[in-house]
Amino acid sequence: MSTSTPSCLPGAGNLDQATELLWNAVSAADEYVATELVLRMLDDGGAPESVLLDVIARVQGRVGEEWAANRISVAQEHAATAINERAIAAVSVHSASRTTATRGRITVACADGEWHALPARLLTEVLKLRGWQVDYLGAQVPTAHLIAHLHNTQADAVALSSSIATRLPTVHAAITACQAIGVPVLVGGAAFGPEGGYARLLGADAWAPDARAAAECLAKEPLPRPQPDHQQFDDLPHLADQEYTFVTRTSASLVRQVFTALEDAFPAMRAYSDLQRERTAEDLAHIVEFLATALYLDDEELFTWFITWTSQILVARGVPAMSLPPALDLLGRELGEFPRAARILRAGTHALATAHFTAAGNTA
Repeated sequence: MSTSTPSCLPGAGNLDQATELLWNAVSAADEYVATELVLRMLDDGGAPESVLLDVIARVQGRVGEEWAANRISVAQEHAATAINERAIAAVSVHSASRTTATRGRITVACADGEWHALPARLLTEVLKLRGWQVDYLGAQVPTAHLIAHLHNTQADAVALSSSIATRLPTVHAAITACQAIGVPVLVGGAAFGPEGGYARLLGADAWAPDARAAAECLAKEPLPRPQPDHQQFDDLPHLADQEYTFVTRTSASLVRQVFTALEDAFPAMRAYSDLQRERTAEDLAHIVEFLATALYLDDEELFTWFITWTSQILVARGVPAMSLPPALDLLGRELGEFPRAARILRAGTHALATAHFTAAGNTA
């Protein structure tokens, strides 16, 4: 069913109302109303950058929140994201004749394995509006193809976007490869942490918390070009212990072993349906993947954040989170000879216990 476009749209300054109208269209999966709403905002004098970042981006943030709270399904989340992407495209086409490339050339991309491309697309359009020539490569760009593109275009800088922390090892490889051919790298996205701490750890030349800040960073002065054959892997000396390598290479085996043992450690699992068992295996794979990333970064806080977030997601979906502590315990037994992994897993178990105690206290 199609929603109807209001005959009188809010003024350019009433962003909250415009955001609510777009949310109504997006949540109803009505791309035509969503696109018409965005175009009418622009025709009525709305600034394209504000429409992108203060309306569309805010709606996309709400899409993620609604999915996490289990108020919309994965299919609805995908549909809403696709409609927001079309709304961004509408802004781009509407504004194309108003902007001229007067600055340098920027490549915007997501690292290999990163499929959340909408933040990168938003940055692309903001940079175009501010006068940059932009090559937008989209999601999941293999590093070799990114480097080949840079050789062909002589870009002034690369902007890499990543929303998923488990992609940071691949992002690190991309950063290092770009810098090795003398191209500076600006990074952004949720994967780098709220203060960009992982960006500094991985040697990025600059970090920005959002598209506006990224555009302003690039406008201030050119990012300095790295020296040829620039290397950053020496900045992670903890990788010499091979714990990250072992967990990564044996991840499938670890998941199988923990899954098999979990039935005895968590008897309720014996009554699971095939779908529930499949989802449990997927959850274990994510746990191992985040453990590997925490080992790569040597940061247990990343793992404790993920495991408590996973607990909240399970509870929101009516799934008991009680299977998580025994799963971590079993994984710890498999990795008992690896001190960093054991420390991170213990921190995860403690975080779950603390979160459970806090939640119980709030409901008492």
